[in-house]
Amino acid sequence: MIKIHPTAEVLTKSIGDGTMIWQYCVILSNAVIGENCNINYNVFIENDVIIGNNVTIKPGVQIWDGLTIDDNVFIGPNVTFTDDKHPISKNKDYELLKTVIKKGASIGANSTILPGITIYENSIIGAGSVVTKNVPEGETWFGNPAQKRNKN
Repeated sequence: MIKIHPTAEVLTKSIGDGTMIWQYCVILSNAVIGENCNINYNVFIENDVIIGNNVTIKPGVQIWDGLTIDDNVFIGPNVTFTDDKHPISKNKDYELLKTVIKKGASIGANSTILPGITIYENSIIGAGSVVTKNVPEGETWFGNPAQKRNKN
């Protein structure tokens, strides 16, 4: 059973069983969302987006075109994904850069993920980090710019 709060505007039909979509979310028509996901309050999901199974997206997150989120990923509150390295208003030469968050990764609150990045399996991004390059499998990164750190 899919649960969608009455204040959410959900245009896609591609939502897996057991997914919950909370208040004031907007999900565009071509987005694909897996099973048992928890899409919290005030999340925006664009069209060219794939979200796997068992994903949690906390409040205040925007998921832009070109983003793929694999299974069992946690996206903390107010994580910011970007999709353009050189944003300019009304840019006609815009190049969409794909970003991939691999299985089991966890991204802490208020982190910023630059476009074209891959965060590999079971990696952890600490709260408030700015991720400027790919994060290898199973590593913990934090800071600005984010770097590999020892778990504390």
